[in-house]
Amino acid sequence: MIHITRAIAIHESEVKLEFVRASGPGGQNVNKVATAVQLRFDVAASSSLPEAVRKRLARLAGRRLSAEGVLIIEARRFRTQERNRQDATDRLVKLIRQAARKPVPRRKTRPTAASNRRRLEAKRQRSETKRRRLDVPPPDN
Repeated sequence: MIHITRAIAIHESEVKLEFVRASGPGGQNVNKVATAVQLRFDVAASSSLPEAVRKRLARLAGRRLSAEGVLIIEARRFRTQERNRQDATDRLVKLIRQAARKPVPRRKTRPTAASNRRRLEAKRQRSETKRRRLDVPPPDN
């Protein structure tokens, strides 16, 4: 079980890990050992996530979500398979925790009278500055 929050936990069978060869540092090892991890989590079919969290997760995932609703996280930061596996899992947990938080609804506010006054005064000053730049009458000689 992968524990996300007190109320949300994902069974490990819902997460598929695939190991691929990574580019980058690793010397000769990089050509022989599949250290990069590709984590796949089917968001659309997951029974562990509430519907609201599923929708927010799909929005947060962006390009990492395939057309079929599968979240793909690639981890290749480290040289070992184990650390990359842990990194991918941590990133999945972090993303789901972020989706689990309900967004705070926006409360409409009105600008204060003082801020309106300051704004209008600044506009008047700017207008005056620009007005003074207009044609200057030629001096009488």
